[in-house]
Amino acid sequence: RELGVEVIGWVEKVHTIRASVDPLRVSLDEVESNPVRCPDLKAAEEMIAKIEAIRKEGNSVGGIVGCVARGVPAGWGEPVFDKLEADLAKAVMSLPACKGFDVGSGFSGTDLTGAEHNDPFYATDEKQVYTPTNYSGGIQGGISNGEPILIRAAFKPTATIMREQHTVTVDHENTTLSGRGRHDPCVLPRAVPMVEAMVA
Repeated sequence: RELGVEVIGWVEKVHTIRASVDPLRVSLDEVESNPVRCPDLKAAEEMIAKIEAIRKEGNSVGGIVGCVARGVPAGWGEPVFDKLEADLAKAVMSLPACKGFDVGSGFSGTDLTGAEHNDPFYATDEKQVYTPTNYSGGIQGGISNGEPILIRAAFKPTATIMREQHTVTVDHENTTLSGRGRHDPCVLPRAVPMVEAMVA
């Protein structure tokens, strides 16, 4: 806060339902406007319906949390042992059920050539340096470049034993368990503030 950095996370995808979110303009009020923490209200309604249906089945779904850090100055991180994206990845991947992490274009960047993926730098009349594409997600060579830092974290569907779960006893005998107690059909809404905390 003292440096003017703003970190906002949101639910970007639940199962196959993907939201359309502008990370440069998304606000905390938009994120917190519904229980699934998705600022795209049409997608949020579909996500809520999907989670409710999957809960009734005794099943679960996973998805993706998006997060932006705006106002990060250039120069945070180091080029080798304390790369900024490595530190962020370690923090976010430490969250329960988190199975994937990417920065900027992430895995979709593999569809581009180096010339297409290049982030050219320009200076404004006010001598501010910026890149219009930000494929790097605000981090180049392990160091923040002054652009918004964009990350995504993938969360798996939680293991569910509301029906029968095949497992093995300590004596290596096959058995089945049936679940009792709390069942979490989707961890994504609860993961948003944890991802924000890890990035902050």
